[in-house]
Amino acid sequence: MSAETGVPRPRPALAPRGERGALRIADRVVAKIAAQAAREALPPPPAGAAAPHATVVRHDDAARIQVHLELAYPCDIGAHSAAVRRHVAQRVSALVDMEVTEVGVRIERLHPAPAPGTVPGRA
Repeated sequence: MSAETGVPRPRPALAPRGERGALRIADRVVAKIAAQAAREALPPPPAGAAAPHATVVRHDDAARIQVHLELAYPCDIGAHSAAVRRHVAQRVSALVDMEVTEVGVRIERLHPAPAPGTVPGRA
């Protein structure tokens, strides 16, 4: 607002899209978003399991993502993998405005459920 009249000042015109500049989001940021999306898509991890982590390979505005998981055993590995693929692709596309061409899921380790009456981590 103008101090003298109290009337709002007109906004300056925006430059055309091609002349405004660009925002580049680092690959490690995209990887962290993908890892968080994988955590959101899975049930709580078993005791001692590492958190999901991801790697990203980008070309222009497209990304190939590899997610590494540890899961409880027994579980439906195919269903968990599909849920992770779907959710990671959706979240990365929505948050980073980047096309996700591939989401690979690698199961690093399966954690068996402890036998009834035993303390986890003890033989």
